[in-house]
Amino acid sequence: MTMEHPNSAACTGDFEFGALQEANNYRAALVRDFSPFLKGRVIEIGAGIGQITAELMELDGVDELVCVEPDVGFCRTFRARHPGQRLIEGTINEVSPGAGWEAILSINVLEHIREDAQELEAYRRLLQPKRGCLCLFVPARQEIYAPIDKDFGHHRRYSRSELVRKLQTAGFDVPQIRYFNFAGYFAWWFNFCLLRKHKFDVSAVRFFDRVIFPAVHAMETRICHPPIGQSLLAVGRAQR
Repeated sequence: MTMEHPNSAACTGDFEFGALQEANNYRAALVRDFSPFLKGRVIEIGAGIGQITAELMELDGVDELVCVEPDVGFCRTFRARHPGQRLIEGTINEVSPGAGWEAILSINVLEHIREDAQELEAYRRLLQPKRGCLCLFVPARQEIYAPIDKDFGHHRRYSRSELVRKLQTAGFDVPQIRYFNFAGYFAWWFNFCLLRKHKFDVSAVRFFDRVIFPAVHAMETRICHPPIGQSLLAVGRAQR
């Protein structure tokens, strides 16, 4: 099984947040992989109900965290979970440039946005004054686009070359990009393309997160990056 964190006002329902709450190792690994770039003033795009936010709040290098979420219902739950955390109910367009931002974190958000090139350009404008970093995580490989992707409001899944091109066109250098979760690619294909399931199984998510994912992630980060994966992890640095 795989964990994709759907954040979009275009979707309906609770998006399996209960099942995704079981993905403790997965969420921690994502934030840990991005943590070298999450310093100073940080924006979290598509905060949802605050599952990733809880991990970000534990990072020592983050001086200021501002979360952005367009969905009214998600914002209500977020505020109940994190009452002291600053939350902007809206989109990236409601974020003030201020004195500049050091980092933007966007986890499984870009695929929900039809005009993704414009979204990337908006990120770059906020990061440009300090040559900040965009920490970007998106679903990968269009060949495993499944009915559940459509249910979640995904317009696309990305290839490595496509994402590099779009980041560079938007004004980012791309010092790091790699496929993420090799095993998840095949689990996604089997469960959601072949079996055409439309929801996550809580016990399967728990098993994958506790048993399979830690070993797979250790191999991907310590031995070699996989040739394909269920997602893409990228870091873009805004050009001046």
